[in-house]
Amino acid sequence: MTFKTFLGAAAALAIVSQASAADLGSKKPAPAPTPLPYFLFSDTQVSYSFYTAAKEPGPTTNGPIQKHVISITHFDVTKWGTNFVNVDFLRSNHFDPANNSGNGALEVYGLYRGTLSGNYLAGAKTFSAGPLKDVSLEAGFDANTKNTFFAPQKRLLVAGLQFAFDVPGFLNVAVLAGKEYNHCGACSTAGQNLDPEFKTNAHIEIAYMQPLAFTGLPLSFGGYTNIVTPKGKDGANVQTKTEILSDNRLTLDFGKVAFGKAKTIDTFVGYRYWLNKFGNPSHGGNTGGTIENQIYVGAAFHI
Repeated sequence: MTFKTFLGAAAALAIVSQASAADLGSKKPAPAPTPLPYFLFSDTQVSYSFYTAAKEPGPTTNGPIQKHVISITHFDVTKWGTNFVNVDFLRSNHFDPANNSGNGALEVYGLYRGTLSGNYLAGAKTFSAGPLKDVSLEAGFDANTKNTFFAPQKRLLVAGLQFAFDVPGFLNVAVLAGKEYNHCGACSTAGQNLDPEFKTNAHIEIAYMQPLAFTGLPLSFGGYTNIVTPKGKDGANVQTKTEILSDNRLTLDFGKVAFGKAKTIDTFVGYRYWLNKFGNPSHGGNTGGTIENQIYVGAAFHI
C-alpha cells in the first residue's frame, strides 16, 4: 500500500457515513512501469592501430612487417543477449607484398559473435551462482580476404557456450566448436589442396576488461586470448598445431582527461603474442613467421 492510498483509506473511514461508491471508485490507477530500452548498452567505435613487427607464415622476409589497421567495432547488450561485430582493414608495408607487386598487401578481416542469455531463456537467474553471472548460447563466424600470393579466404563458423563471470569489468569464457574453410593460392603442386576444408575442432575464446580505478586515472586493462586446437592438415598437406593468440592493451580514456567528456576518445598501447599463427607449426616445421611478438599503439573514436 502506498502512502497516498493509506491516507485515502483513513479519510474514508473517518467519513464513512458520508462516502459514496462513486467517491471510492474515483481513485486513479497506478502508472504503468516504464519499459526497458531495447539496448541496455551500445557502443560503436572507429580505431586506428599501428603494428610494429607483425609476422606472416611463409618465406623469411627481409625486414619487419609493419601494418596500419583501421577497425570498426560494435558491441551491444539487450535483455536477450549480446552482439559483437569487428571489421579490420589492414595495410602492410612492402615486406608483406601483394601478389605480383612491390606494394604492401591489403586485407579485410571481419567477425561476428552473438549470444542468447540462458537466464533470459529460463526466465530467472538460473545460471547465476557464485562468481558465475550467466551461461549463454553463442554462435558466430569469421571471414577474410587478402591479396597476397597465398590469397587466403578464411570462412569459419563457430557455436557453443559462453560463461560470463561477475567481475567489476567483464570476463567471458566461450567454449566453441569450429569448422573452417579456406583457400591456398600457393598450393598448386601434387598432393596439395587449393581449397582446404579443415576438421571440426575446439576454440576457447576468453575476453576480458578490468577498470584500474586505483590509479586515479580513467585507465582499463583488457583484451582477449584465443586457443584453437589442431584442425587437421592445411592446403600444403602440413599437420596444423594448437594456435594461441593473446592480444592485450592498456587503454586511457583520453577524452575524459583532456576534455572532461568520457567515452569519446581512447588511446592505447598493446602487446600481441601469436604462437603457431593460423595453425602453422612454429617448431619442427618448415614455415617461418609463425610466432608474432610485438607492441602496437593506437586510438579509438566512439561514434
